[in-house]
Amino acid sequence: MRKTLILLVVLGTSVFSMNAQKSEKDIIKKLEQKSDEYGNIAQNIWEFAEMGYQEEQSSGLLQKTLKDSGFSIKTGVAGIPTAFIAEYGSGSPVIAIMGEYDALPGLSQKATAEKESAGAAAGHACGHHLFGTASTAAAISTKEWLEANKAKGTIRFYGTPAEEGGSGKVYMVREGLFNDVDIALHWHPGSQNAASAGAALANKSAKFRFHGISAHAAGSPEKGRSALDGVEAMNLMINMMREHIPQEARIHYVITAGGKAPNVVPDFAEVYYYARHNRRDVVIDIFDRMVKAAEGAALGTGTTMDYEMIGGTHELLPNLTLQKVMHDNLSEVGGIEYTAEEKEFADKIAVTLGQEKADLATAKNVHPYKTEARAYGSTDVGDVSFTVPTVGFGTATWVPGTPAHSWQAVAAGGTSIGRKGMMVAAKTLTKTAIDLFKDKKLVETAKAEFLEKRGADFKYIPLLGDRAPALDYRK
Repeated sequence: MRKTLILLVVLGTSVFSMNAQKSEKDIIKKLEQKSDEYGNIAQNIWEFAEMGYQEEQSSGLLQKTLKDSGFSIKTGVAGIPTAFIAEYGSGSPVIAIMGEYDALPGLSQKATAEKESAGAAAGHACGHHLFGTASTAAAISTKEWLEANKAKGTIRFYGTPAEEGGSGKVYMVREGLFNDVDIALHWHPGSQNAASAGAALANKSAKFRFHGISAHAAGSPEKGRSALDGVEAMNLMINMMREHIPQEARIHYVITAGGKAPNVVPDFAEVYYYARHNRRDVVIDIFDRMVKAAEGAALGTGTTMDYEMIGGTHELLPNLTLQKVMHDNLSEVGGIEYTAEEKEFADKIAVTLGQEKADLATAKNVHPYKTEARAYGSTDVGDVSFTVPTVGFGTATWVPGTPAHSWQAVAAGGTSIGRKGMMVAAKTLTKTAIDLFKDKKLVETAKAEFLEKRGADFKYIPLLGDRAPALDYRK
């Protein structure tokens, strides 16, 4: 009798295992069948093209999609109207999937292979319409797997606005919204398929505002004090400072206000600055020197100066335990095949990038796995990665060779090329989330690596300080 019971238990376990595997395949198949549905959502957000903290329609559409699929929704979290959390399930592990949906100012572009403005104020030049949609699709598919297998755990979607300079995730981290998360997943649109270890530059940004005295520039210039002189003096000193900072550092600026007419001495001018480096302590030092330059510029031009912190992000803390799993799943999903029509579009885009034709192999294949990376850009995912073990990857949603923040990225993101890459991301996220729910040891190993790399004495201090969310930074 005992042998019979043991045999039944073994058989039952085996059947459950086979059902779980079958269920996972069914989930991925169902996800593929919903490609058009998710493609339409992404296209709507592409057309909304809402900038940071203005993503009311984009956020609302993703919230509705998740709510209709059985998720509970918390809106307006961390004091941000367009930030939200969608959740399904209970208990641990808690697996988070992050989704972005903000567009960049300018860069309005039609989905054509020629540079042609769509006449809007912004464009999805970083593909966040695809980002938010794929992450939503993955959260829903993972929820369906949990349901099918009656598995314990919580799948949570984080709607994270204003990644482009607004540091939306930083406020959510600061609010403690990730504190009970076990693992966080993310991805990003790009021009290749890769899931190697990531890297990102720490970043501090601020708007420096100079105040002067207006006067007739020809009739009584001696009575004026030019705020624009203050901005230009600051810029001159910062440009000289570039020679004396670490070569890996980056500084960028744009003058956002400089006067209205040449014959009026400007009484207000503003310049918007970024400082970046792969170590946040170096960024802090560079930024402090920038403030001193601004103070000196104001003193030398007879103006006054104040500044407002806009954003601040940590560098990225990689997790190789998770990264290898993500790479294996991306490799299993594979890249994308172009149709004849897509190839024609891609070849035209390639010419505008200085290529003879598009490198279709890059879109089809997955890059070999690497454990190290060099940082070029910044992301507020960095702050999440110092709070919870975090892993990400990229897929070929653009024509290979396309730089981010370009009109070519906007164009491809509005076509079937972008949507195909988006579905590769959705499948990879889903498979990775399911792996984490199935394997508690994997979760614990990732946590152990995270704690070792972060260090026992780590204390999270947001680089943007205690300021309230910069909800009007794009206005």
